[in-house]
Amino acid sequence: MAESYYRALGEDSFESTLHTQGAWNDHEQHMAPVSGLLAHALERCSPRPDMRLARISYDILGIIPRGTFDIRTKVIRPGRTIELLEAELIAGGRTAVRATAWRLALGSTAEVAAVEDSSMPGPEGLSGVSGMTEWPGNFIGSLDFRGVDGLRPGRGQVWIRTPYEMVDGEPTSDLVRLVGLVDVANGIATRVPPGGDSYMFPNVDLQIHLHRAPQGQWLGLDTRVTFGTDGIGLTSSVLHDTNGPFGRSEQILTVRRLGAQA
Repeated sequence: MAESYYRALGEDSFESTLHTQGAWNDHEQHMAPVSGLLAHALERCSPRPDMRLARISYDILGIIPRGTFDIRTKVIRPGRTIELLEAELIAGGRTAVRATAWRLALGSTAEVAAVEDSSMPGPEGLSGVSGMTEWPGNFIGSLDFRGVDGLRPGRGQVWIRTPYEMVDGEPTSDLVRLVGLVDVANGIATRVPPGGDSYMFPNVDLQIHLHRAPQGQWLGLDTRVTFGTDGIGLTSSVLHDTNGPFGRSEQILTVRRLGAQA
């Protein structure tokens, strides 16, 4: 088995390993490692040491096939203190995922720094999350889960980490490692169980806002899941590392009975 989610094939081409296998279809990639790989590409796009990624917005344009694909990056809006970047995952001549990211200038604001989100209990001493075994796919199987007491349908706090690097032979930054886990939020406090005579509720986007740079190996998700009455839902999470909250994520969902047409 590979020790990473992707292999670099040279230039801007990559190959997914079995660890990226998604939950809804076994021939597609899970969005979580895809979002990590695109964050990896955005970090390397005309890098600026005086700036950092502050928001990444992912639009999922269809099935993300496993296998080989290309990633294209560019600076859409250059600037001295604010830049807008774009990264696309292109498979079989089709853009499967498009990411745009705001990169902002760094400065000293310690004097006025404040965070309103409450911290989660840390992962030490917590037990595993048995409910994650209901999800198929090798990506979910590659992860270590630790749950905070009180996990229920629609609400929960879970810690996640992975032993795998994002790209074979390349070091994975803390930002890429943790961003590459955020999409799992939609599966940790599900309102209905996946599979069987039930509903599917895939997200069509992933929005991540980062008020500070994340650190470490563990991602904490303080998550709420809302289903509306007309087939649309929302998964909202406060993102944590072991130092406390570092941002938020939102995922808009299409909620439908299994077997319904996309």
